[in-house]
Amino acid sequence: MSQKELAVTFLQQIVSGKIKEAFGDAIHTEFIHHNAYYEAGAQSLMKAMMDNAELSPNKQWTVVQAIEEEDRVMIHSHIQQNTDDLGAAVVHIFRFQEGKIIEMWDVGQSVVSNSPNEQGMF
Repeated sequence: MSQKELAVTFLQQIVSGKIKEAFGDAIHTEFIHHNAYYEAGAQSLMKAMMDNAELSPNKQWTVVQAIEEEDRVMIHSHIQQNTDDLGAAVVHIFRFQEGKIIEMWDVGQSVVSNSPNEQGMF
């Protein structure tokens, strides 16, 4: 499996509520993340994802584009917490080492219903 496929599979498992499996399959033992809302370390981020899965069991996630270059993968996606939610545009950046995700960044922007940009966010 390519790094890009592994990153997409990781996020698909997260969205489908298989968080422990996702972390077990894809996360390096020395994993670090850069999400400012959670304490450092895999356990903190995994717990936050599990909490979100309980609150939003009907999430929908669509990959818009995925790019792989050397040890990095970038995934631009659209995530909705439920079917009525406009959602957010999210970019995850992964760094791989030894076939596992060792570092992750994520940034997001809420989708707006009345954007003056006729091109849209996707």
